[in-house]
Amino acid sequence: MTGRNGRVIFGADTLRGYGMRDQRPKKEVLLRLKRIEGQLRGLQRMVEQDVACIDILTQVAAVTSAMKRVGMLVVQTYMDECLNASDKDSPSFRAERLKELHRAISQYMDWA
Repeated sequence: MTGRNGRVIFGADTLRGYGMRDQRPKKEVLLRLKRIEGQLRGLQRMVEQDVACIDILTQVAAVTSAMKRVGMLVVQTYMDECLNASDKDSPSFRAERLKELHRAISQYMDWA
């Protein structure tokens, strides 16, 4: 479904509308993102204070690793929710969900 501006709108009834409905992984993702936000602020301070490049790169690597872990948690949650919900759907809709899951994982792997 698209809105007035032509952008795709995703809701609970669309294939891509499956989000983090389970509160446990949602809280864990938000907690990790808040920690990463703090790490990023620390990186900004390091740059402002002319800290050695090697130390900055070490922190960049830590943030990158933390983001990858968040991404994997989101992928795992997506797999759980997407595939569990597919038990109730028609085979053709289940196949579309599986394609969407493959695309999401492929896209994530390209970014990570």
